[in-house]
Amino acid sequence: MASDKASFPTRRAAAERNRDRILAVARDAFAGGGTSLSMAEIARRAGVGMATLYRNFPGRRELLEALYADEVDALCEAAVIEEGQAPGEALTVWLRRQFDFIPHKRLIVSELLVHAGEGGVPSRRGRALDAGRPLLAAAQDAHEIRDDLTLEQIFDLIVAIARIEGSPDYLEPIIETMLDGLRA
Repeated sequence: MASDKASFPTRRAAAERNRDRILAVARDAFAGGGTSLSMAEIARRAGVGMATLYRNFPGRRELLEALYADEVDALCEAAVIEEGQAPGEALTVWLRRQFDFIPHKRLIVSELLVHAGEGGVPSRRGRALDAGRPLLAAAQDAHEIRDDLTLEQIFDLIVAIARIEGSPDYLEPIIETMLDGLRA
């Protein structure tokens, strides 16, 4: 007797696609500054029902935590030296990605703080630092990046620049100056 229900692997793939769509909608909303988007609107835009949304993310906090974790995962996965790429260039490209991530991170974290209660906001800085250390070491070993700075210090510089009020056009020469200053 054949079953009309989808097989487990097919259902699993569909569930993963639903989760990915929900996260993509939330990511786009935060990229556009739409932090006040309701869970119902997220479900509607993702093309899923409320039950599917809540099965994946029991509440707004869980959605925000997953979004934050995915963004950090993407940042960590990007910490690679591509074929033919100089280590110093790979590091500066990755650091720029870190800088570009900060405004989205700030929105997500500020929203998480609203929903955090006693749990606080989990820090993922250590993961990003661990991912970037081989890049920094390779760039320093190649004498392309100064060897008197740690990745923690470089991250602190990036965060300090990201806190400056101003448009991207205003901040661009500041981050470029910082990246130029890292070169050996």
